[in-house]
Amino acid sequence: MAIFALGINHRTASLDIRERVAFAPEQMVDALQQIGDVAGVGEVAILSTCNRTEIYGASDHPEQVLDWLAEYHQMSRHALDDCHYIHYKEDAARHIMKVASGLDSMILGEPQILGQLKSAYAVAREAGKVSTHLNQLFQQAFSIAKQVRTETAIGQNPVSVAYAAVNLSQQIFSDLRDVHALLIGAGETIELVARHLLDKQVGGITVANRTLSRAQDLAQQFGAHAILLSEIPEFIQGADMVISSTASQLPILGKGAVESALKQRKHKPMFMVDIAVPRDIEPEVAKLQDVYLYTVDDLQEVILENMRSREQAASKAEEIIEAGVAAWQSQWQALGVVDTIRAFRSSVEETRDLETDKALSALRTGQDPEQVLRSFARNLTNKLLHTPTARLKLAGEEGRTEHIHLAHDLFGLKKPDEDSSDKPSDK
Repeated sequence: MAIFALGINHRTASLDIRERVAFAPEQMVDALQQIGDVAGVGEVAILSTCNRTEIYGASDHPEQVLDWLAEYHQMSRHALDDCHYIHYKEDAARHIMKVASGLDSMILGEPQILGQLKSAYAVAREAGKVSTHLNQLFQQAFSIAKQVRTETAIGQNPVSVAYAAVNLSQQIFSDLRDVHALLIGAGETIELVARHLLDKQVGGITVANRTLSRAQDLAQQFGAHAILLSEIPEFIQGADMVISSTASQLPILGKGAVESALKQRKHKPMFMVDIAVPRDIEPEVAKLQDVYLYTVDDLQEVILENMRSREQAASKAEEIIEAGVAAWQSQWQALGVVDTIRAFRSSVEETRDLETDKALSALRTGQDPEQVLRSFARNLTNKLLHTPTARLKLAGEEGRTEHIHLAHDLFGLKKPDEDSSDKPSDK
């Protein structure tokens, strides 16, 4: 059984494709069950974010997973042929460690991905889809990510999609103190956006969310106002900036609502960033005058500028990851002998129990204990040595000296004297 990592991310696929292969949280458990039944994957976890959808698993036929992914999302397999990647064994381990450490993110070193990966692991484990192999891989990835954070400067500067969005707004507004921001959603990304906006001394913040209590919790932290998503049309005309990141499968904000707001604002410009995948803001909104709409893909230039300070730390992180891959590989190889060790121990214990029962029966009939003990030891030794002795004799007859050397190494035996014919002559 091979470990694999199959995925589609911001480097290989457009936003349109990434939207189509994304998994909503409520789909995850069903998808995990299906992939096991349809693609025959014994262990599996799914990571789905705005920048990537990746499937990690243990299977003898991982190529079937791509067929399942296309079918699940009602897409043609051909649409995914040129935009997916698949890694096996140590390459898969290396990839997941890079993902966990933020080295494969749109923003080098961004920390949010580690939390998302831990969440994907937890969901898969709760669904009963994580066992020995994936558990070992994820734990090693988490450990390496922690080491990268601790020993390098890769995450020191506040560089994230949230930071990039706020930074981009300063190209539109020279002073954020006169700007009111409408934040749609109440997740981790929006919370980061709010923090960055406060650092820039934004004039005001309104948080809109499907659940009012969650919006109120977030608003309370930042001195903001909380509303429901249904109230957005009433408030949007007062928003100079709109940043959205929800898990909605349908757009939250349409062209008509924005067009109406622009009229009420007398065409005062609006800055919008749609971080969500699938998108929260209809793409047609970008066609409106006085609207500056950006998606996660549009943030790439801002991100490149902000990530330069982390690039030097990446080489050190790569070294840590390579050491982590080597350690994982050793652990993986050790797993391969577990079944053999278990079978060997079971065989020895079966022989031991059989001879013990014979010895106990002999003692119950009144036989001499010393003789019973000696007989027990002799019989146990003979039975334990019979099969390996016979195999070693056969190996010697067939000239398979590597088996004999292996036996010496396996049982810690002294090596036999070298054959006299191999010794140098005194002549």
